[in-house]
Amino acid sequence: MSQLPDRVWTDADWDRIQRGYRARDMDEKWNVFVEGDVLFMHRSWTGRGVYEVSFAPAPEAGGGRRIASAVVEADGKRSRSRGDEFDCLMMELVISAIVLGEPAAELRTRLAELTAQAAGRSDFPSGVVEHSALGLRSES
Repeated sequence: MSQLPDRVWTDADWDRIQRGYRARDMDEKWNVFVEGDVLFMHRSWTGRGVYEVSFAPAPEAGGGRRIASAVVEADGKRSRSRGDEFDCLMMELVISAIVLGEPAAELRTRLAELTAQAAGRSDFPSGVVEHSALGLRSES
């Protein structure tokens, strides 16, 4: 991917990210797990991998981790990519909102905006867009 999130996740965030996230019901869309320094994001219903994200230490930021590289499923039959900007946003949103349980309000707003732009419409209900792409997160 040519675009990657700029965010640096703290060491505490990375500890939590390494524990991953497993969907518990049909309204949850993502299963996330880590092997080494690589985070895998799979759709929960199909089990298909969508994102593979490599993390690296961020000493220039005083610690923590940042995304060093990422790949997205390119087979249109398996996953529908909407471009690097959308995929960059979705990677950060899944990590922030689903794995870490953060409100991620700015990212959620941007998701609604990008989806509306792609459709050429401004009347998409943001909740429907968000649920379709992101799903819910069970409180645990």
